Amino acid sequence: MTLETKDIALELKFASDTRSAGAFEGVAAAYGNIDHAGDIIAPGAFAASLAEHKAAGTWPALLWQHDVTEPIGVIDALHEAPEGLRMKGRLDLNVRRGAEAHSLAKSGAMKGLSIGYRAIEATRDARGVRTIKRAYLGEISFVTIAANDKAQVTSIKSKGNAMEQEDNIETGEVAELKTKLEELETKTARLDDIERELKASQKRADDLELKLNRPGAVATKETKSDMQTKAFVTFLRKGKEALEPNEVKSLTVSPDTAGGYLAPPEFSREVDKNVVQFSPIRQAARVGATASGSVIIPRRTGAPTASWVGETEARTATQAAYGQIEIPISEAACYVDVSNQLLEDAAVDVAAEVAFDLAEEFGRIEGAAFVNGDGVKKPLGLLQDANVDFVNSGDAATITADSLVDLLYSLAPFYRQRGAWLANGSTIATIRKLKDGNGRYLWQDALSAGAPETILGRPVIEAVDLPDIAAGAFPIVFGDFSTGYRIYDRVTLSLLRDPYSVATSGLTRFHARRRVGGAVVRAEAIKKLKVAA
Repeated sequence: MTLETKDIALELKFASDTRSAGAFEGVAAAYGNIDHAGDIIAPGAFAASLAEHKAAGTWPALLWQHDVTEPIGVIDALHEAPEGLRMKGRLDLNVRRGAEAHSLAKSGAMKGLSIGYRAIEATRDARGVRTIKRAYLGEISFVTIAANDKAQVTSIKSKGNAMEQEDNIETGEVAELKTKLEELETKTARLDDIERELKASQKRADDLELKLNRPGAVATKETKSDMQTKAFVTFLRKGKEALEPNEVKSLTVSPDTAGGYLAPPEFSREVDKNVVQFSPIRQAARVGATASGSVIIPRRTGAPTASWVGETEARTATQAAYGQIEIPISEAACYVDVSNQLLEDAAVDVAAEVAFDLAEEFGRIEGAAFVNGDGVKKPLGLLQDANVDFVNSGDAATITADSLVDLLYSLAPFYRQRGAWLANGSTIATIRKLKDGNGRYLWQDALSAGAPETILGRPVIEAVDLPDIAAGAFPIVFGDFSTGYRIYDRVTLSLLRDPYSVATSGLTRFHARRRVGGAVVRAEAIKKLKVAA
């Protein structure tokens, strides 16, 4: 029986005594949200499956990375809650993988749970989003990378208490009751925190009112965000020497020898917005964040093979094969020279000017790398990955309508229904002139404002870095880029102010660096069109 897998956020609690060591709690499946695979799990989707397990006296298996040969513990309880399917389980610390999962979860290196299931009843809407209404739950696994970008360990207990030292095997009803009690305790603790925050806020308000009531005082209102922005603009104009001690603390800082000052949130968000405009691959690919120098993605490279046999015939090996894909994080750097007179002119938004210049350059260089990068000190691009297959256009000098149909249907239905076209403006202009046998244009304008234009029913993304139509070129790419291509950001933007290098020219230089990685992770989800007979 083939099971699909789904990742979700993990919450963990660990106790120190031998009877409850390795105990944890989590959300095995979240309800109502669209995940990165384009699926929604409806509330109650696993109700029938849980009833079957209960009647049979079983629970789904608890595995390491979906490997059926690597059980790492047991599941003690599963019950449905408004937010999703909640679970309680225990990692077996006498098993190597169980001990590894326990250690990695405590350190925060492994944060995800993934479910193995078989969809029984599902629907798909016009957007291609599948809603799973009923499914059989076969297993739950600890995984390295979760589909939910916000998946994280919320709590780890290093010391057990009296309650945790009791037998951890519970029925679903008892587990649900304990969960509600824990939620109530959490809310009570939060109310205490809010009360303390209110008292502290009231004290600050009283102190501020007292200060404003002094003769000659001027009313001011400055939030933490305002202070960050003000401090960063001062840093741009005059350098860190002009900052007050409290302004230095308001910035996220690394020493000059480690790369400089990190831009405040407002500045970084502006740069991110502009980068998307110049790098359309980010609109389609799956984008994540990492704290490492590279990202390793486990994947199955070979499926189990079954064969029909007689009653006493020998059986052949059916073991699946697994491998991994490593995405290195590369660094891009540039600098911008700004006139000292511009920095001194208070009427100019210096942060916005520098943000636009840096966004334009980083967007240009990373957009080109995501398409044509050779993987040497830069991301590996879609066109350079040898594992991405192609379809010939049927003509040695141009593209044909038939070749677009062939390219569309060269992908498996799952990828095709989630796919998009990628081409530059010149190629799109040529496609707009193509017609089918009845004289109808293949290009379809959007039916409503904000909706994408389509070719053969799938949306089009204009990417300036793809080549023009020419013999031997790959001017069009079609695929499920969210599944097939991954982008990981290590450093969004780090900025270092250099007032010395070009001081004789009346300029201040701002050195910027950005670390990002990208690569094809599932080549079968993407296909290229080659201009060839």
